[in-house]
Amino acid sequence: MTRIGIIVGSTRPGRRGTAVARWVEQATLGHTVVTTGQASVEVVDLAAQALPLLDEPVPAMFTDYRNPHTRRWSAVISSFDAFVFVTPEYNHSLPAALKNAIDFLYFEWGDKAAGLVSYGVQGGLRASDHLRLVMAEVRAAVVPTQVSLSVFTDFDFSDFDASDPTAAGVLRPGAGQEQDLTTMLAEVSAWSHALRGLRAADPGMGANGSAGLEPDLATERAG
Repeated sequence: MTRIGIIVGSTRPGRRGTAVARWVEQATLGHTVVTTGQASVEVVDLAAQALPLLDEPVPAMFTDYRNPHTRRWSAVISSFDAFVFVTPEYNHSLPAALKNAIDFLYFEWGDKAAGLVSYGVQGGLRASDHLRLVMAEVRAAVVPTQVSLSVFTDFDFSDFDASDPTAAGVLRPGAGQEQDLTTMLAEVSAWSHALRGLRAADPGMGANGSAGLEPDLATERAG
C-alpha cells in the first residue's frame, strides 16, 4: 500500500493551509486509490513538528543526524511513499519553514512521487515553481498536474471583515480545481508505484559516507 503524506507547508498562526490540507485529505479519502486499498493518507503539519532552523553540523546527505528532532523528522518522512505539499506563496517563493524542513533531510525524499497544491493572491504558482526545483534536487519526482487556489476566487470572505488581513475565509474551490486534484492524486499514486523498484534498490550510504558519490562530488553537494 502506498502511504501518502499531506504536508502543511505553512506554520503561520491563522494560516489557510490547514483548511486546504483538510480539503486535500477528504478528496484523497474518497479517491479510488484509497477506497480500493491501494493507498492511505495522513496529514503532516509542520507547525506540530516544531523544527528549529537547520542545526545539524553534518550535511543531510551523510545521514549523520545528531539531534533528536532530526531523527524524529527523518522517521516521519521515511514512513511515506509519496507526498502532497500544501504551500502558500510568500514573497515570490515557498515559505522558509517548508524549505527548512526539506533541507533537514535528503535520502528520505528520494525516489518518491510528490504533488503540489498551492494557494495565494496569484494562486501560489511561483511557490510551486520553486518547490519543483527544490524537490528535484532531493531526487523526488513531482507529477505534472498541480492545483492552484486563488485567494480571490477559491475562498469565500462574505462572512468576514474585509479589512482584516488575518481573516482565513472559507475554502470553496471550483469544480475545475477538484478535477485537477483528482487527476493529481491519480498521478501521485501511479508514479509512486512505478518508483517502488528504485526505492527498494537504493543502496543507501556508500563506504565513504557519501551514498556512492565520488569524493569530490560529495564534497560539492555537501555545501
